[in-house]
Amino acid sequence: MSLVIREHARARLITDGPDPRRIPVELRCDPGDPRTVQIGLPGGVDWAFGRDLLEKGLRSPVTRGDIRVWPCGRAQLILELHSADGVAVFQFDRAPLIRFLRRVHDQFGSSAGTGGSKGTGRAASGAGTGGRVRTRTDAVSETPAGTPAPAASTTRT
Repeated sequence: MSLVIREHARARLITDGPDPRRIPVELRCDPGDPRTVQIGLPGGVDWAFGRDLLEKGLRSPVTRGDIRVWPCGRAQLILELHSADGVAVFQFDRAPLIRFLRRVHDQFGSSAGTGGSKGTGRAASGAGTGGRVRTRTDAVSETPAGTPAPAASTTRT
């Protein structure tokens, strides 16, 4: 029996304020859809996108739909999430992301993470994911520094 792979990480929420705010993040990959990575943010906000987007973003800038990913130096990665309610930018240390992707690769193999139409990066609206992801838009919650968090909650159908 395959279990959902989970990795807990911390990300820096980049704002206009003087100091980025560190927040807990959960990375998940479900055996029912091993080509999709889900990122759980505080407040029950989830974003789902293709695992290949995260893998490619570790090496070079990549954009797909509402999601942009790019390396930041040798030790970090930037994840930018766009929704109708605003933009949220997160800075991750690469180590937990790489550890998560290795665990996913070990469990599901590399072929499950490439190709196909799943995870086109439109998890905020559900359009074009091919993974039958439906989202519910909630009110935008403001961070203390005033930067809106993405307002999307992902539900599998």
